[in-house]
Amino acid sequence: MELLSVIVALETLKIENSNVTVYSDSKYVVEAIEKKWLDGWVRTNFKKKKNVDLWLRFIEIYKKHNVKFIWIKGHANNRENEVCDKLAVAAAQAPNLLIDEEYENLKEE
Repeated sequence: MELLSVIVALETLKIENSNVTVYSDSKYVVEAIEKKWLDGWVRTNFKKKKNVDLWLRFIEIYKKHNVKFIWIKGHANNRENEVCDKLAVAAAQAPNLLIDEEYENLKEE
């Protein structure tokens, strides 16, 4: 979900080449970019990686902007992070969740 939230946020931007700072408590997402893990995954065609569909979607929107990532510790009294956490929990508990078709297809294979 952390990766999807970054994707959707970047997709909402109306102006290409925007300067964007993403604050995330997901070390996985932040380090995938900052430590260039994603570059290696692309070179190996995402061998043994999950959420390939999301990473490909991320790459498409990421290259349209100037994005900087900053990792923040989750549940550490960061006001904005706490609000995001509450929103994510509420969304996950909502009765009408959308189905992740890509994930469902993978389960069937």
